[in-house]
Amino acid sequence: MFNGKMKAVTFSYDDGVMQDVRLIEILDKYNLKATFNLNAGNFGTKPDLSIDGKIIKRDLVRADEVKERYKNHEVAVHTLTHPNLIDCSDDEVVRQVEEDRKILEALVGYDVVGMAYPCGGINNDERVARIVREKTKIKYARTITSTLSFDLQDNLYQVNPTVHSMADMDNWFRLAEAFIELKTDTPKIFYIWGHSYEFDYSEERWGMLEDFCKLISNREDIFYGTNKEVLLAGR
Repeated sequence: MFNGKMKAVTFSYDDGVMQDVRLIEILDKYNLKATFNLNAGNFGTKPDLSIDGKIIKRDLVRADEVKERYKNHEVAVHTLTHPNLIDCSDDEVVRQVEEDRKILEALVGYDVVGMAYPCGGINNDERVARIVREKTKIKYARTITSTLSFDLQDNLYQVNPTVHSMADMDNWFRLAEAFIELKTDTPKIFYIWGHSYEFDYSEERWGMLEDFCKLISNREDIFYGTNKEVLLAGR
């Protein structure tokens, strides 16, 4: 259970970009909680991205901005420099995770125990998950494999989210309606992930985000928490 409730909603956003400021304003407006997965080795860089031929600005958070920007939410590991961990040696996996974690902890002043695997495609496997579980202080790690399901998962080191907030927007809203109507005697999680810069593709996307947050928020039978609060509840 989640603070006495059977249903929980949590958000997870990667990379630590300037668009997180606008995203957090919307989340805070609707009393929603998220986890932000940051690459400490990339702080302050400005790697622009092209989405369908449109250049999207991606100014990454500076170290001195982290604590204040994410104060109402959770900060988690996204590795030091964002490599695909499948391609890394065992020692490099540990270094990428633990160095990022240590830097983030020093900035925010609390234990950083969460993680999201970086890169697209196949970005994790049993070897990497085992290393993270056995040789780091991480207690959960999120993949990018959407399940379109609310079921709890036993493997906390390869946690699959429910849905991506932009790649599958039709299911995003359909699932929200289903979750709101759901009556359950067993714990269920609606776990949304993505990148806040994806909303900068158009104002319509930002509007859809706000519509979604308004729809899912402030329900008496739903707990709203960070990834840590939801995934580690009762464990």
